[in-house]
Amino acid sequence: MNIWRWLTTPDPEPGFTRGKIVKLTVRVFLFAIFATLVGGLLRAVGLGPYLDTWWGTLIFVLLLYVPLARYLMVDTFAPSRVGGGRLGAGSKAPVNKAGQTSAERRKERNRYAGVRKSAPKGGRR
Repeated sequence: MNIWRWLTTPDPEPGFTRGKIVKLTVRVFLFAIFATLVGGLLRAVGLGPYLDTWWGTLIFVLLLYVPLARYLMVDTFAPSRVGGGRLGAGSKAPVNKAGQTSAERRKERNRYAGVRKSAPKGGRR
């Protein structure tokens, strides 16, 4: 399996599984190495005195940590979108043969309830 695909593919399983914890640990470790290398390069260029100030640290955090926070949380804290609606993949609602829960069937059945038909669209103008 490709390591990059393994790190960036969202996990449909809810909760913290062993694989999810390992994936998060690997991501945090790689991110820490990357942040250390970028900070070291900025210090080697001569920006060390600026990085030691509160505003230099703030700029460094905003430019590095905030954009990469999405990378760290691809599947860790985001809600699962498998299964649609409020009922996620881990719901215990009864499921029929078509793969829909009773709430999803009821929602689809009542989708156009009470909506009157419009006038015919075809014919002469």
